[in-house]
Amino acid sequence: MSAMVLAYASLVHASAGELPAAAALVMDASSEKILYAKNPNLKLRPASTTKLITAMVALDRLDPDAMVRISDHAAKTPSVSPRLRTGEQFSVRSLLALALMRSVNSAAVALAEAAAGSEYAFTELMNRKAVELGADNSRFINASGLPGPNQYVTAYDLARIMKAALQYPMIADLIYTRTLTVVSTSGRKLAVKNTNELLWDDSGMLGGKTGFTREARHCFVAASNRNGNTIISVVLGEPHRPDLWQDTSRLIARGDDVMHRRAEPVITYSSASESPVVFATYSHGSQKKGKAAAYSKKKKSGSESSSVKAKKTKKNVKKNPVKKTGKKITAGNSRSTGRS
Repeated sequence: MSAMVLAYASLVHASAGELPAAAALVMDASSEKILYAKNPNLKLRPASTTKLITAMVALDRLDPDAMVRISDHAAKTPSVSPRLRTGEQFSVRSLLALALMRSVNSAAVALAEAAAGSEYAFTELMNRKAVELGADNSRFINASGLPGPNQYVTAYDLARIMKAALQYPMIADLIYTRTLTVVSTSGRKLAVKNTNELLWDDSGMLGGKTGFTREARHCFVAASNRNGNTIISVVLGEPHRPDLWQDTSRLIARGDDVMHRRAEPVITYSSASESPVVFATYSHGSQKKGKAAAYSKKKKSGSESSSVKAKKTKKNVKKNPVKKTGKKITAGNSRSTGRS
């Protein structure tokens, strides 16, 4: 507790006008300290960031080398390319690559059916997993992240989900991989390119998961190594795709500034009338608690519920390995996708 103070969030109620996303958050992965947050507990559509918890639950129950047959339901699920065909078979490992790297919804549904018998039964496991991770202000109703009633996530919960996902070597490896090829049992080859553009532009990027639907807008949760620290960033409800990458880079840089005491933590709300809640922030010597520099002063309307929780963890995530590209996953391949 020496590096933290628990204080009511009498922080500057200046909305991040330069940060148009509905919600955003930056967290130090090792301590779970909040370095920056905008509407951290606002319940929003998760889009395909959902696939992180889908992948964890699938790996909790399935052998990565097990073969999965694509059902008619999975094949007909609306999805980006490459399209999966009814009856063809892929390894769990290959389906994870398609779901996490390319965000193929059919792959996520196929994993859910293989793990629990049906997608509906799988969502019960997803929500149970979320509670176990402390992400109890979020709810999932499908494995893909497609829009539906009562499906939501908060920026704070998504950061905790990302931290947990990094503890799965296969997930950490796949979200860090730029490109690979998966092969079905029939020999059909599918090229997979990661949707995370920062893997090509940011040498510290450890990986992330994108998401988009018309309702959710653009979403992105990422982990990055900065000066030996793993920083997790979340952006939800970003209006424009290009801003997703720019704002993520700025958030990570801001988190690094707070980690090295070049800046104060900031927590902003879309409405000045919101009730104060308890947050964990850094103590910066003689600087006043709650004093902060926000991204801008323009205010927006909105609402938020619940509160950010400050919890400690004993685990640390891996640091800054070499990016991987051009791998091939074949049906029945027993090679581990852990980092080399």
